[in-house]
Amino acid sequence: MPILGEKVGWRRWTAIGVGLCGVLLILSPSGDQFSPLVILPISTAVIGALYGLMTRLVSRVDGPMTSFFYIGTVGAVALSIAGPFFWTEISAADWKWMILLCCTGIAGHYLLIKAYDNLDAVAVQPITYLQLVLASGIAVLVFGEVLRANMVIGAAIVVGAGLFTVWRENVLARRNATVQPDK
Repeated sequence: MPILGEKVGWRRWTAIGVGLCGVLLILSPSGDQFSPLVILPISTAVIGALYGLMTRLVSRVDGPMTSFFYIGTVGAVALSIAGPFFWTEISAADWKWMILLCCTGIAGHYLLIKAYDNLDAVAVQPITYLQLVLASGIAVLVFGEVLRANMVIGAAIVVGAGLFTVWRENVLARRNATVQPDK
């Protein structure tokens, strides 16, 4: 908020806080199971947050396609440098999954850039909490994980906070549309 200069009301802060509580309920962190490896997901979350912040800042001067081009180019260069050291041959049966991954990654990434272009970052961020819910669903369906009660309750809280934010943005948009009618 201080960096982007966006207005954040108490309802948005509440939705963000409630969503964060839902995420914490899903993760159920406790001191007895602390591992230094927890630094990796925390670092990833910080980098993701910085990416969202920078994407929002850049959207003020560049269109979504420009941002999409530059992030793709930087990613291609970085992977071209690191890739040869970790190269593993892809089996013929896995190419369909690789193509699906690329198509959904491209579409999702572009839509995220477009969302930051059209909305305040504080409106987009609670929706990104849904990633944790989707990852849990994949863990159950693909890897046979078992969901505990705290995970289901936390997921419901996350989804509820995200939906509240979307609803609240819709209310504000309608209010602004009636105050400032189109000419």
